[in-house]
Amino acid sequence: MATKTSNSVAIFQIKITLCDSIPSIWRRFQLRSDVSLARLHDVLQRVMGWTDSHLHLFRIQDNEYGMLDEDGDNGDLFDERDFTLGELISSGRFQYQYDFGDEWEHALEIEQTLPSDAIIRYPVCNAGELACPPEDVGGISGYKDFLKAVKNPRHPDHKHYREWIGGDFDPEAFDLNAVNQLLRALR
Repeated sequence: MATKTSNSVAIFQIKITLCDSIPSIWRRFQLRSDVSLARLHDVLQRVMGWTDSHLHLFRIQDNEYGMLDEDGDNGDLFDERDFTLGELISSGRFQYQYDFGDEWEHALEIEQTLPSDAIIRYPVCNAGELACPPEDVGGISGYKDFLKAVKNPRHPDHKHYREWIGGDFDPEAFDLNAVNQLLRALR
């Protein structure tokens, strides 16, 4: 059973990395330690570039947290709305899984605990590299196939993927200002 511990409000600097992405797709951001896991999910969707179209869960220590199915059997899943990140972990690593079909696994590490800065409006993204894969591309292996096809006009699936994605796709693209604009909408 998950236990809650009391922590004062601090700022966590977190690095999230999309597992098995080579080169690594990652983001570094800061947010308050008293953020609920449900709100953390909203933050992760924006910093990574996902569209919040699929189920998700967090693995913190030996427990799983997510959005409970009111009509179903939730097994040992804890309600993400009932816990803050700082209540469950103050340092170290944890996991976030998004889209149980494509199985996008993310490794998160609390890199630092910082004092709150009254000038900064949290959450805020500080850095990142590479574009988020498109939704429903088929996980990491599907993304690799997608990239091969869109980069090579002679690939048999080139036209299909270009139409599916709606034109060009730049796997190197990451727009820090755009991410922070999305985060501002959460505040």
